[in-house]
Amino acid sequence: MYIAPSILSADFGKFIDEVNRIEKAGADWVHIDVMDGHFVPNLTFGAGVVEALRPNTKMTLDCHLMVAHPEAYVEAFANAGADYFTVHYEATNHLHGLIQTIHKHGMKAGVAINPATPVSAIVPILKDVDMVLVMTVNPGFGGQSFIASTVDKMVELNAFRADHDAKFLIEVDGGINDETAKICAEKGVDAFVAGSYIFNQDDVKVPIDALRMALK
Repeated sequence: MYIAPSILSADFGKFIDEVNRIEKAGADWVHIDVMDGHFVPNLTFGAGVVEALRPNTKMTLDCHLMVAHPEAYVEAFANAGADYFTVHYEATNHLHGLIQTIHKHGMKAGVAINPATPVSAIVPILKDVDMVLVMTVNPGFGGQSFIASTVDKMVELNAFRADHDAKFLIEVDGGINDETAKICAEKGVDAFVAGSYIFNQDDVKVPIDALRMALK
C-alpha cells in the first residue's frame, strides 16, 4: 500500500520543506498534479517542480498529467527525474504509442480515467501499463468529495488483473481520507492520493498514520 500526498494542497512557497515533512511522517510517494489550463481549467506545475524536488527526496515522484497533448511533456519530465508519468485516456488519440514512449524514456507509465470513463475504454492497454489511476472526483481542483460509483471500477480492474495475470497497480485520487481509503483498499487498490486531508492538518503525521491504520 502506497500513501501519496498530493502537493496540490501543500504550501506552494515551501515545496521542499513540505515534501521533507511528509517523507518524515511516513509517506511513500509524492503526487504531483500537472495541469495546463486546457484539459482542466486549473493551472499548476511543470517539470521544473519535479527537477527541484528530485535531489531533495528519495520518495517516488508520481506525476499525474492533466494536460492536453501529454506526449509533448514526456522528455522534460523524464529528464527532471519523474518516476511515474500518468496520462489521461481522454487526453490523447495515440495512447498505446504514448505508453511505449514513456517506457523508452525510463519512466513507469500510468493511465488515468475520469469518473465518466468506463474501464472498458482502456482494456486494450491494461497489460502495457504499470498503473491505472481511477479518478474518484472530476479532475482539476482539490478538496472535492469522493464519488461512490467509482468503486465499481476498482472492482472491475482488480478482477481483470486477477483473471489476466496483469501487474498494474491501481491508484485512486480524490476525496481520499481514512474512511474512503479503507473502502478502496478492500476493492484491491494499491496507491492512495490524498491532498487536503493531509495538508489541512498542522501535523501531517496524524492523517498519514490514520491512513496507514485504515489500510491495515
